[in-house]
Parts: sequence; C-alpha cells; structure tokens
Amino acid sequence: MAGAVTLVADRSRILSLDAVGWADRAKRRRMTPDTLFWIASITKPITGAGFMMLVDEGKARVGDPVVKYLPEFADLRVVAKRSRARMVLVKPRRKVVLRDLLTHTSGMPMHSPLENPTMDRLPLDVAARSYAMTPLEFHPGRRYAYSNAGINTLGRVMEVAGGRPYAEFLKRRLFHPLGMKDASFVPTRAQLTRLATSYTPNPARTRLVATRIPYLKYPLDDPSRQPVPGGGLFATARDLARFAQMVLRGGTFGGKRFLSRASALRMTRRHTSRSFENGYGLGWHVEKGAFGHAGAFGSKMFLYPEQGLIMIFLVQHDGWLGEGDTAFDTFRRTALETWGARTSAARKHSKTS
Repeated sequence: MAGAVTLVADRSRILSLDAVGWADRAKRRRMTPDTLFWIASITKPITGAGFMMLVDEGKARVGDPVVKYLPEFADLRVVAKRSRARMVLVKPRRKVVLRDLLTHTSGMPMHSPLENPTMDRLPLDVAARSYAMTPLEFHPGRRYAYSNAGINTLGRVMEVAGGRPYAEFLKRRLFHPLGMKDASFVPTRAQLTRLATSYTPNPARTRLVATRIPYLKYPLDDPSRQPVPGGGLFATARDLARFAQMVLRGGTFGGKRFLSRASALRMTRRHTSRSFENGYGLGWHVEKGAFGHAGAFGSKMFLYPEQGLIMIFLVQHDGWLGEGDTAFDTFRRTALETWGARTSAARKHSKTS
C-alpha cells in the first residue's frame, strides 16, 4: 500500500494516531494525521445514526413503510422471472419498510440505471424516484443483498421527515456539534490538498498506479456534485473518532446527547435473520464482539464495546482484495493486545466503583 492512517481510541481519548507512507507518491507528500480520505461506505453508519436521531424525536419509526414518506414507492414490483426475452413482475408480498433499507433486506438493487457514469449525479429526490421505477430483486425481508439504493432512499426519507436537506441535516446535527471539522460530501479546494491519492495495482500486481475514484464526478469540489448517503462522505481519522466515541458512549459526546442510549444500542445490534450469512444492524455491519463498517477503497471503522475500543484504518486503495483484510486484522490484533485488557479492566473498575 502507498500509506495509511491508523487510530485507536477509547470512549474519551485517542490512544494512538499514526500516519505512515505516502498520501501522494509522485509529489512525495507524506501521510499525516489530518490527511483526508474518501470513506465510501463508512458513510452508511453515519446516515443510520442521523436517521435514529429522527426516530428519537418521533418523526419516523423503523417499521414505517417507505411509501408513508415517498408516495412514488406505492407501485413497486418484484422480479419473479427473468430471461433474455422477457421479465415477469409481481407485487411484493409486503411493503418495503425503513428497517429493510437500513439492513439491506429491501430487495432493492445496488443502484438504478440512471446512476451512471457516477453515483453523485442525482439529487436525492430524483434518485429516489429512479429507485421506485426499478424492480425489486426479491420480496422484502427474504434475503440480504447489499444496496446503496436502499441507504440513499433512507437519506431521502430523512429529508422528508426532518424537513431539511440530508447533507445540511448531518452538518447541523452531527458534524458541527461533534467537531467533525473535515466531514463533507463536497470537499473544498483547500481540503483537497490534503486528500490521499487513490491507488490501484497494475495488471501484474507488481506496483501501484494512481487512479481516480470511479464512482465520483471530478473535480471533487464541483458544487453540482450531490450527497450520497450510501457512500459519498470525505473525512479524517479524527472526524470518525469523534463520531465513534459518541456511539460507544451510548449517544453522548462533550456533555451533549445526540442519540438516546436505546437508539445507540438498537442500531448497533444485529437485525438480519440468523439464517443470513451477513450480520447487519441499522446501517452497521455487526459481528461477534464488534460493529462498524468498511469502505470500498479499503478503509475500516470498527468499535469493540466489551474492550471499550475504537479502531480506524484509513487507506485509499482500489482492488486490494484480501491484502486489506490481512493488514487490518494485524492492526486490530495488535491494538487489542496493547489496549484491550487495560480498557476492559478500567471499565470493570468504573462499574464496581
């Protein structure tokens, strides 16, 4: 890999923040703690948290049908049969509810045909209408299938239920009060001077080649670019640490409550059926002893509630395949060995006191 930024934190402080390698190899620009990254699908749990804030305020419910907020979803159809010659569509056995969007069990595809060549072209109201015109791949709740369209639809629901644009809601309600200074869907020109260059292996996998993010329109500071709830956010390690600390603390940070404790716990526990291979909460990947999310270019953010630890691993590497998981697992194992027992003991002592 060209370089990485790694961060380990507990509920109240950063324990380790390291930057290694190059943010831009050609320019000899080193990685630094304030290097900016496209965090891709790590955007999803942030969207989930924003939605749960509306749930706390009584403006939405996890079990609400999508059509309650977006009438264009009234006539959804499911693909029953597909061949080269024709497609047979039927009515879904039940309505798509907001929980389905959050857990990737709605049946919605990854994206709609209109989201080409990049996923940041359409305002959320237009994107949602394009999803409503696209048949479901299966009946709601019957399977797990990862879907940016589902999370993006949730972003549009947030606009309707919350009464303000999705990106503005997150900026006012999460980014500014949490001190997530660099979190943005459209970074400024000044921020882009700190953006990590994206790299991909050459065909022989013998060296790295600089590349663009193929899912986003360039230049990245173009004001016509649209927010993507399923994967459009840029942020630094410190930005993500503040968000993660708020979640790990049961919805509070800096003396301010962002989420009820019940909502913070609810969104980070498994909601998908045990018969499904993938464990997913409300916008969060859930595994044994941890919850968090990964991003398309290799970045990961995971929280370990028993140890009271947060681990953030930021890289900008396309096509990393298994190497990225190996690198993160090494980082995770080392962090748990270094701080896990200490933070667990401190938590037990605090509870006893």
